[in-house]
Amino acid sequence: MRNRKMIIPSLALAAMTAAYAFAEPPKNVVDEVVWIVGDQAIFRSDVEEMYQQLRSEGQVIPGDPYCVLPERIAVEKLYLHQAKIDTIEVPESRVHARVEQQLNHFISELGSKEKVEEYFRKPLPQIRESMLEMMRNNAVIMQVQQKLTEGVTATPNEVRKYFDSLPADSVPYVPMQVEVQMISLNPNIPRQEIDDVKARLRDFADRVNRGDTDFSTLAIMYSEDDGSSMQGGELGFHGKADWVPEFANVAFNLNDPKKVSRIVETEYGYHIMQLIAKRGDQVNVRHILLTPRVNAEDLKAATNRLDSVRKEIVGGAFPFDYAARVISQDKDTRNNKGIMMNKNGNSRNNGSSRFEMQELPPEIAKRIETMSPGDISEAFVMRDASKNKDVAAIVRLTSRVEGHRANLADDYNMIKEMYENHKREEILKDWLENKIKDTYVRIEDGWGNCDFRYQGWVKEGK
Repeated sequence: MRNRKMIIPSLALAAMTAAYAFAEPPKNVVDEVVWIVGDQAIFRSDVEEMYQQLRSEGQVIPGDPYCVLPERIAVEKLYLHQAKIDTIEVPESRVHARVEQQLNHFISELGSKEKVEEYFRKPLPQIRESMLEMMRNNAVIMQVQQKLTEGVTATPNEVRKYFDSLPADSVPYVPMQVEVQMISLNPNIPRQEIDDVKARLRDFADRVNRGDTDFSTLAIMYSEDDGSSMQGGELGFHGKADWVPEFANVAFNLNDPKKVSRIVETEYGYHIMQLIAKRGDQVNVRHILLTPRVNAEDLKAATNRLDSVRKEIVGGAFPFDYAARVISQDKDTRNNKGIMMNKNGNSRNNGSSRFEMQELPPEIAKRIETMSPGDISEAFVMRDASKNKDVAAIVRLTSRVEGHRANLADDYNMIKEMYENHKREEILKDWLENKIKDTYVRIEDGWGNCDFRYQGWVKEGK
């Protein structure tokens, strides 16, 4: 998936887990209604499908699966019913785009469309339909939950009381965290190398336009976008905002599926593309990416220049912040005083300037491990994985917070978020239990002797 990030920098590419709905229904299961929630039935096959998929993913089910899983399905039905009352809908174009992104991820991870079909034991169109329903429902449920919990805030006094009430073993341990500034330079690329790359792409385009070979075959053989090459360069349906502007402008102006685009330059290299289909405000294209190679001499020249910059900063000629703004070629940090921002969606520090060591690029983590706050590293070469190229860099360790049990002085924002999440969970729990009270629920014999998460499923006197 190396260059999926490349063309879609705005996407968070943490892979979504395949939903139980993708799995083929278990064989030899005599179907029966096990729960009724309002006018919606939950079948034994629904529970078995979810159970089978969770087991295949190695997920731990917290309790008896024939208690936990029907309740999960019932809760989903309550949220979806509320969405109908509130007329909550999600844009279909967004759902389709996310499905295509996820399918492309599966294809990239498993190696081919055929292997995806084999894994899920379904043809691709059925997998796509299952994913559409799942992602549509997930998006709707999320909107219902956001509407129910909008306006949740926390005062400093509330945060303090919440923290003081936590048992000692519930106070989270916070690993060492650092804040880092960076200046990077892209080494010069020889003109001949760029000309050679463009000549190869023109040759590919001519061969396709003449009908001598298929675009997809050339993409598999030569494209340097690992995230799409094995799919013949196909990227799936996307909106214009999903891609970097230079790429999107050409992709959305393609009209003839038999013709190849002009060469497009982006920060990731050089591309040619071919239209597959258009659907509303989305387009599906295939592309071939080639990235010019950097030679050792040019990398050395870039590191030598940064070593000179470092000496001037250390000597007081100008501050690191100024050099980052004027010299750095890293677009994500140069207008932010060189400060690196954590974009790991699975991190507690997502969106902040703090990183745990394993969240940093390895070359940076290695340099700052022995540095003290205020130190500036010597120049080094690092791999920009999202762009598949080497760059020269220097880094400054701005701050280091050693590993510790969370406290209000150092970790107020984290504790505040914990408290707000706690408030949201309470609101949703109260809403669900009130909803359960007002909803007709019938649980068939053998399915109700459970310690359910939410109260009220089993009515008194039943």
